[in-house]
Amino acid sequence: MSDKKELSVEEKLAKANKPGEDAKILHKFYGGKIETVPKACVRSFDDFSIWYSPGVAAPCKQIAADPELVYDLTCKWNTVAVVSDGTRVLGLGDIGPEAAMPVMEGKAMLFKYLGGVDCVPICLDTKDPEKIIETVRLIAPSFGGINLEDISNPKCFDILDALRDDCKIPVWHDDQQGTATVEVAGAINALKLVGKKLETASFTILGAGAASIAISRLLLNVGVNPKNMCVCDSTGILNNQRTELKGSFKQKWELCEKTNGAGKTGGMKEAIKDADIVVAASKPGPGTIPPEYLDGMADDAIVFATANPTPEIWPWEAKEHGVKVFATGRSDFPNQVNNSMGFPAIFRGVLDVRAKTITDTMCLAAARELAKFAENSKEGLTAEHIIPSMFDTEVFPLEAVAVGMQAQKEGIARLKLSRQELFDRAEFMINRSRDLTAKMMKDGFIKDASGVVD
Repeated sequence: MSDKKELSVEEKLAKANKPGEDAKILHKFYGGKIETVPKACVRSFDDFSIWYSPGVAAPCKQIAADPELVYDLTCKWNTVAVVSDGTRVLGLGDIGPEAAMPVMEGKAMLFKYLGGVDCVPICLDTKDPEKIIETVRLIAPSFGGINLEDISNPKCFDILDALRDDCKIPVWHDDQQGTATVEVAGAINALKLVGKKLETASFTILGAGAASIAISRLLLNVGVNPKNMCVCDSTGILNNQRTELKGSFKQKWELCEKTNGAGKTGGMKEAIKDADIVVAASKPGPGTIPPEYLDGMADDAIVFATANPTPEIWPWEAKEHGVKVFATGRSDFPNQVNNSMGFPAIFRGVLDVRAKTITDTMCLAAARELAKFAENSKEGLTAEHIIPSMFDTEVFPLEAVAVGMQAQKEGIARLKLSRQELFDRAEFMINRSRDLTAKMMKDGFIKDASGVVD
């Protein structure tokens, strides 16, 4: 019997709110979360004749003669841009490019610490899709990849499609493929834990934005029966009677035609009824999902409430209404089904083979690796452990390898590397980043925050 004291609801709420309170203090304390530092030696000021004029003219001429050498002679090979217009930041909505910066800086920090990938946050002062497309196209030569982030739908779909067609480097929208990758990994293991199968389980997707549409697409690609899937947006359940979507939102209309074999109509309550698993990527809560709605789910119910910064329903509320497996997008609750487990390692694998794009099948390779790692871990699959966490450092190189190998299999990799070569590269880059951070903390280059927050 455990002696661990059960927290009261008030204590649970206070604990859930503490990261936000600490964030306000520590963001000011550090003045941002990332900086640029040299990685080449400076033995004396004479070295700048190598790193800058006149010596730098030599590599410039090499790249002019063979543009592919930019990957060997500059930081392009390991650098991505995370680009946002601030129109759909977390669950906060259209808060503008300046207010989006803390999130983009956080992404850059995760890219570096979890994937060994250098990242530059770029927040654009425009909401015009054409201007966003043109801006990203113009800056693309400086980067090895582009991560689009927190851009409102439906324009995010058109922006991604246009940039994939035009850019010579991989471009993806993390709110689509990244989120979907990790949600699929969690779904695979949650269903396995309760003894249900992807092919026959009943899925309800709450929300029909960029994340939910991509989640639906990847779930269908991994074997979910479209007839067993029900998608519900803020207006109601998607079905072939929703003809207002036919010309205004093609991705939603495709789901109207493809899913909902049971012919469900109505709203959230009707969508949730009889579902084996509910995947919500909708409006932040609490209270978005009324707890009593979960009473109508199938036995051994699974709920992913992944809105940020606050899930659509609290974990303790879901458990009180019979949910067997519950996940959120937060790191302070069990089962963090969040894209932080995807994008750093996926881009590590993409950059290491210089892939030309990031396909859904590459994402599914990452999802399967995440699911396999959790299942084979010492802890195994439990109701509070269906997916690895950021503490499972060994998973990130393995995930990168899965992505790199799949890119080569699909013929979209510029480099051919063995599984072992990919693993060694990924492990070195990720460990280097972690060791560098630890060293900077030890030597005081990163200030000690002890005593600043509890």
